[in-house]
Amino acid sequence: MASQREGARLLIYSQDGLGLGHLRRTTLLAAEFLASEPGASVLTICDSPVGQFFSTASGHEHLKLPSIRKVGPGDWTPVSLSMPFTEVLAVRKDIIRAAAMSFRPDVLLVDHMPHGAMGELVPALEALERTRVRMVLGLRDILDAPATVRQRWHLEGAFEAVERHYDDVLVYGSREVFDVATQYGWPAPISSRLRYCGYVCSSAPVTSRTRLRRRFLRDAPDASLVVAMAGGGADGQQLFETLVRAVPQVLSSKNCVLLVVTGPFLPAAERARLRELAKGLPIVVRASVPDSLNYLNAADLVVAMAGYNTTAEILSLGRRALLVPRSGPSAEQRLRASSFAARGWVHWLPPDELTAGTLADAVVQALDAEPGQFDASPDLRGRQRAVEHLVARGADILPIPSDGGRDVGGLISEA
Repeated sequence: MASQREGARLLIYSQDGLGLGHLRRTTLLAAEFLASEPGASVLTICDSPVGQFFSTASGHEHLKLPSIRKVGPGDWTPVSLSMPFTEVLAVRKDIIRAAAMSFRPDVLLVDHMPHGAMGELVPALEALERTRVRMVLGLRDILDAPATVRQRWHLEGAFEAVERHYDDVLVYGSREVFDVATQYGWPAPISSRLRYCGYVCSSAPVTSRTRLRRRFLRDAPDASLVVAMAGGGADGQQLFETLVRAVPQVLSSKNCVLLVVTGPFLPAAERARLRELAKGLPIVVRASVPDSLNYLNAADLVVAMAGYNTTAEILSLGRRALLVPRSGPSAEQRLRASSFAARGWVHWLPPDELTAGTLADAVVQALDAEPGQFDASPDLRGRQRAVEHLVARGADILPIPSDGGRDVGGLISEA
């Protein structure tokens, strides 16, 4: 019988036990890959407690691992299972390896951790070495303070994992903003594998900006709409509560309505407290919204923490933004907020200066500011460039027999 051609298979590993950032980014990349490769299949192995939170394109499935979360450098704990972490880790390793070998990917895209949480990806990587799968590591540019990343990557063997297993490393950022090789001390033999793609963000909003603004400003059509978000919201309570307490001072000089989108991980009790504090004020509190991009686009000002996805989407929309990064344990958000502010892309307030008074002043100042004029605008084509790279590396799938047999080495490497 005549042979037939099968669509490419992309396997994604995304560890995001207490947040939505990695899951959001990999979902965007999966959708772009499927749009570029008709008939392709994408399987994402993830461990977010909310599972498949974002809508996905046809051809994309999720396989959920038992959730874990990081409580300190090299220190992890199960989120739900009442089992020793070592046993949960063993279960995760077995699932990842079995899924990788059964799915038989043409391209493996690993998000953030070259060897997975506590090395859980290593058995799958070693098994896949016997195939011709192309292995790609995807990194947001800023991970943590450079000294911390250097120490942890050397201690955990991350650089060795990159050298042994990965053909390329895609950096979701701009070298001009943050030079990964220099800042994190990448050894020369693997620095050549770095590919800067630009920032990964969504495509254009689909909901009318005017319609959303009318919904929230119907009683105050001349007011400014301030939208506050903090990603999944697990550590957003301090920002949200401080902002709610700042609203009376803001109202003394600016007519505005505040929409707070807490995220699904903010505890229900804390969300209820916000609603109680907001009584009598022009404040709406929502746990989540159907598409955050539409709501960011409707805002006159976005007040947010400085997570990767939120900031990238703010930049893509050109909206005024006030970033208040988390205080720790990672320095990632502080570095991102200060670096973007230095380029005039956003306003920011250091977390150790966060009070109702300072936040109110910063909100008013940001609302008064004219849209920034930049010497260099942010590079926002990360989603497209990353997938162009994956497709270029993995598009040449060998013909397979019509009886279903498949050459697991279906990738023809670039010369």
